Amino acid sequence: MTQSNPRISKAVIPAAGLGTRFLPATKATPKEMLPVVDKPAIQYVVEEAVAAGLSDVLMITGRNKRPLEDHFDRNYELESALTRKGDAERLRKVQESSDLATMHYVRQGDPRGLGHAVLCAAPHVGDQPFAVLLGDDLIDPRDPLLARMVEVQEREGGSVVALMEVPRELIHQYGCVAVEPTVEGDVMRITGLVEKPEPADAPSNLAIIGRYVLDPAVFEILRRTEPGRGDEIQLTDALQLLAEDEKTGGPVHGVVFKGRRYDTGDRSDYLRAIVRLACEREDLGPEFRTWLRSYVTEEM
Repeated sequence: MTQSNPRISKAVIPAAGLGTRFLPATKATPKEMLPVVDKPAIQYVVEEAVAAGLSDVLMITGRNKRPLEDHFDRNYELESALTRKGDAERLRKVQESSDLATMHYVRQGDPRGLGHAVLCAAPHVGDQPFAVLLGDDLIDPRDPLLARMVEVQEREGGSVVALMEVPRELIHQYGCVAVEPTVEGDVMRITGLVEKPEPADAPSNLAIIGRYVLDPAVFEILRRTEPGRGDEIQLTDALQLLAEDEKTGGPVHGVVFKGRRYDTGDRSDYLRAIVRLACEREDLGPEFRTWLRSYVTEEM
């Protein structure tokens, strides 16, 4: 029997990390503000939330993250200057970020892991299901992963995580799940979760990537969750408890994603993401691809 669950409208974006892998660029600039072609990475994430119908966005920030708030705020001086110049195209781009969503901000004063960051959202989210989007994973808008996850959660209840098949030798870089199939090919019922297992101990090659749709019952579990791997409060540990006891907050499902994902979590993947997105842009792609072919064949 199909059940009806509350419509999801709120998205939470943890953005309090120090970005140490990108030093010295992130010494004074939040890693979320690093450009991917001509937009900061964080704007792609907010655009994805809005495209899935989540127009209320809470960003979990920390010290030195003020540029995030400024980016999604109005800049009247810049807008006025562009208006005087008659530069309508750049004016549109500047205003686009401030008109995207209703933005809220709260500081994670004591960064203690992803689980702790999610817990910081409890007063804003209340007792409704909500989405969590991590800024290291950029999902191509042509492959609407989050919208599919919201659809599954609203039908099945509980929580939903995004999954992707990875080579088993790389599974130690991710959270990993044990699953049972359902009648839908891309939807799995999750029976167990483990954070960054050794390949020999991994229950599958299905890795958790940075999208979650969570039942609010996760907050009470996170309040009781002791620090785990890395001495941090792990969201994976809380989801394991939800999977073990469905009476607490419903089942945990996974949506297996086979679309285009751009990993900006380390320097090499960040550069690959820029190249891929630039190549696919109508305004930049043709000229850039021509130059790239020439560079690869003649200079490497």
